[in-house]
Amino acid sequence: MKPPARSHWPEGKRMAFVVTVDFFDAAGILAQEPRMAGREKSLSVWQYGARRGVDRLLGVLEEFKLGASWFVPGSVALEHRATVRRIHEAGHEIGNASFGCENFDALSLAQQRDSLLSAQAVLAEVIGEAPVGFRSPFGNWAPGFTQQLRAAGIRWSSSWRGDDLPYLHPPSGDAAQALVEIPLHYELEDEPYFAFNLYPPVPVGQPRIASYREVLGNWQQDFAGFRRFGLCLPLRLHPEIIGTAGRIDLLREFLAGVLAHDDVWVATGRDVAAWWSSRHTGNEAGHPVDVFSPLHEASVAP
Repeated sequence: MKPPARSHWPEGKRMAFVVTVDFFDAAGILAQEPRMAGREKSLSVWQYGARRGVDRLLGVLEEFKLGASWFVPGSVALEHRATVRRIHEAGHEIGNASFGCENFDALSLAQQRDSLLSAQAVLAEVIGEAPVGFRSPFGNWAPGFTQQLRAAGIRWSSSWRGDDLPYLHPPSGDAAQALVEIPLHYELEDEPYFAFNLYPPVPVGQPRIASYREVLGNWQQDFAGFRRFGLCLPLRLHPEIIGTAGRIDLLREFLAGVLAHDDVWVATGRDVAAWWSSRHTGNEAGHPVDVFSPLHEASVAP
């Protein structure tokens, strides 16, 4: 396998690899499916992360000496202060995931800003520093929210999709103020394969829970492709899903395969964003985010 024609990464590494974790607890499923409210048996599926999954996931990350970027809503940080502090003290990055894990499609720009700032204040109080990373749990952010993120001290996001290298949200002329996006891919998450509740149905349509071996194969195939083309692979995990007694070994096997390659830069989202913004003041010509973001802003401008 030949290396990419030009490495995007430190020390000529072939690719970047980032482990991200959504620690949303029950707030995440309540935002997706309000009918879960008061259904304690169903909610316990998502509360399993705080009870068991976080510890298993922390154990695997410690085993491989990996730092991860954990996204936490403010409300979850208030409910699980000690757990969030423990994650931070283990050397992991804590990112902002709004205050109440809200669906941003249902919020105005002002409400999105208030959620962002409330979470920022809570997380700064709980861990002793303000996050610089952000993930919108559900829905799209409103025109103008990019500027609110920058004003709140956020320097990178992992909320959007549409690419397999980082890119800059416009306007991006000031590298010191650039907002870097580390885009996601559904196939590089655990939730689409394994999330399940009988009633209310999650997901709608009730597909079967996927084969662990086939999911591992999918991830391995994607890793091989990302490495071949010199890209940035962000793995998106959930403690209540990957942290079960059986699935945690799926993750362990995948990470062992990734780390068997010495040409992979393993980093947090904060590290990748800092590296990217230090070397880019804009995106390649015609990048979709530069084409469509200004049109979106203009379509709702007063």
